[in-house]
Amino acid sequence: MYGCQQHLIKADSDLKSILEFICSESHKLTNCGIYYGRQLFFKSQKIIGKYDLEKEYKSNKHVSALYSQAAQQILRSVAEYFKSFK
Repeated sequence: MYGCQQHLIKADSDLKSILEFICSESHKLTNCGIYYGRQLFFKSQKIIGKYDLEKEYKSNKHVSALYSQAAQQILRSVAEYFKSFK
């Protein structure tokens, strides 16, 4: 069971633009991982592995925009989505 915790912050325009950039980059990275996983599944009927996405997107611009641990967690969760699909 997952829980959610709400944090209310008073963001000025600089912080708001930084948070929007980080959120958009993480969303784009998720979409890249889903696209690659779908293409692999459609072409070879294989489910993407946990570390395969990290290897594939090591030099992606969306990965370099985020902290490495955050990018790894995003790509691993995409791999878990495909594993649960099977």
